[in-house]
Amino acid sequence: MKKNLFLSIVLFAVSIPAFSLVRGDSASPVTRPSIDSLARYWYNKQMTDGNDTTFLVFDADSNFIPEYSDSVYIERLSQLPLVMEMSYNSIVSNYIHMYTHKKRDMVERMLGLTDYYFPIFEEILDAKGMPLELKYLPVIESALNPNAVSRVGATGLWQFMYYTGKVYKLEINSFVDQRRDPLAASYAAAEFMSDLYEMYNDWILVIAAYNCGPGNVNKAIRRSGGKRNYWDIYYHLPRETRGYVPAFIAATYVMNYYKEHNFTPQKADLPVLCDTIMINERVHFEQISKFVDISVSELQSLNPQYRRDIIPAQSGTYALRLPFNKTLSFIDMQDSIFGYNDSVYFNPEAMSKAPAYAKYMPATPDKNHTKLTYTVKAGDNLGYIAAWYNVGVSDLRHWNGIRGNTIRGGQKLAVYKHKNVANNFANIDNMTFTQKQKMMGGDVSQSVSKSIVTESLSEGEYIIHTIRSGDTLWDIAKQYPGVSDTDIMKWNGITNASKISTGQKLKIKKI
Repeated sequence: MKKNLFLSIVLFAVSIPAFSLVRGDSASPVTRPSIDSLARYWYNKQMTDGNDTTFLVFDADSNFIPEYSDSVYIERLSQLPLVMEMSYNSIVSNYIHMYTHKKRDMVERMLGLTDYYFPIFEEILDAKGMPLELKYLPVIESALNPNAVSRVGATGLWQFMYYTGKVYKLEINSFVDQRRDPLAASYAAAEFMSDLYEMYNDWILVIAAYNCGPGNVNKAIRRSGGKRNYWDIYYHLPRETRGYVPAFIAATYVMNYYKEHNFTPQKADLPVLCDTIMINERVHFEQISKFVDISVSELQSLNPQYRRDIIPAQSGTYALRLPFNKTLSFIDMQDSIFGYNDSVYFNPEAMSKAPAYAKYMPATPDKNHTKLTYTVKAGDNLGYIAAWYNVGVSDLRHWNGIRGNTIRGGQKLAVYKHKNVANNFANIDNMTFTQKQKMMGGDVSQSVSKSIVTESLSEGEYIIHTIRSGDTLWDIAKQYPGVSDTDIMKWNGITNASKISTGQKLKIKKI
C-alpha cells in the first residue's frame, strides 16, 4: 500500500508542469513545488474527490488550520467556473492568509449568511447577464452586514455613498434608507457595475472603479500610458484600491474553499425561504409582532431599510419581507395589525425615536474569551488597533473605558478574543507597525520616511484640512478622491506619517 501511494505521488509530481511567473507579481517567480507539498496536495485531492468535500483529517482537531503551497492556490483558483481571471501573487496570498488565519470568526459568520444573501445577489446578476462572482463584493465591502456604515458614510451591503445611492434611485429619507435594503441596493449595484463595464469592458477594472470611482481609475490609466490591465496600473491607483482587488480574489477563494481550511459556518438566524408583501398602509414592526409569531428583531433583520421600525406606506407602496411560513398569518390578520394602537405608534413623539439599529451593544467577553494586552505605541490609533485584532472600535472603547478616540503612548489596552483564535493574536504587541500592516495585507504608510520628496504648492492650488483626533493620513486621503497619503506627505513636507497631531493644518491639492 505504501509503495503504491509513493508511486502515485511521484507520478503526480512528474505530471505537474513547472510554474514560471504569475501575472501581477513578476518579481516573485513561483517554482516547481516540493515533493512534500505535492504529497500533501495529492492527499487533499483524494479526500475531496467525489460528492463529499469534507476533509476527514480535520475531525481529529477542529482548531487545525492547514497550510498550502502557492501551486495549490493557483490550481484551485484556476478550477473555479468564473468569467474573471483570478490572478495569484504575494498580495493575494497575504489576503488569503488574513481571511484564513486572522479573521476566522468573521469568515464563519459570513459563511452562515451566504444561504440568505447570495441567492438574492445571484438572481439579480444573472438577470442582467453579469458574472455571478460579483456576489462576493459585499463580502469585502460590508462583511455581509446590511447596516454597515463606513467612516465616510458609505452604507449597506454594497456600501453606497448618499449621492451615488440617489443617482441610482435609492430612496433615502428619515424613515427609509434603501442602501440597507438587500434587494433594492443589489439592483442599484448591478446597474452601477453595468455602467462601469460599458466604460472599461473589463470586470476587474469595474471592481477597482467600484471602490475608488471611475475618475481615479481613469487617472491611473492615463498615468500608466494608456494601459488598461489592473496589474499594469496598480501603482497608479489609490493605496486603498491596490488592496481591494486582491481582497476580492481572496474572498472569492475563501468562499469557495472554506472546507479545505477547516471553517465551520455559523448558522444565521435568517430564514432561507422568504416572501415579500406589498404594504400600502403605514405600520410599525411592533404591531406586526403582536399578531404574527415573529419578533421585532427578526423583522429588523429582514427589513433593515426601515430606519425607525415603521413602514411609512401612507403615501406609497412599500415592501415587507417575511418568513415564507408567516405571510398567510399576516394576510389573515392585517386589519387587526393596522388598527392596533395606531394612535400610540404614530404620534409625533413615537415617530421621532432613533432607529433601533443605531443602538450598538459592545461585545461582553465570557469564559470562552482570552484577555490580551496591547501597549499603545507612537502613531497608533484605535482604528489601527481594532483592525489588527479584528474587533470593533466600539468594543475597544467599552473594554477600556475610553470616550472618544484619545489614547496615549504606553497605555495598556485590554483586548478579548475567543480562546480558539487568541493565540493567532498573542504576538501583535511585539510586532512593528510595518509587520502589523503587512499581516493585514494592508497599508504600511508609516514606514515611508525620508524618501518623500516635498512638492511646493502655490496659494489657490490647495485647500486646508484640519486634523481631528484619531485621524491618520490614510483616513484623510480617503476623503479626497484621487489623493493618496503619500501625496499629502509631499505637499506638506512630512517625512514620518506617524508625526502628525490634532489641530495640525494640512494642504490638500485641488484635483
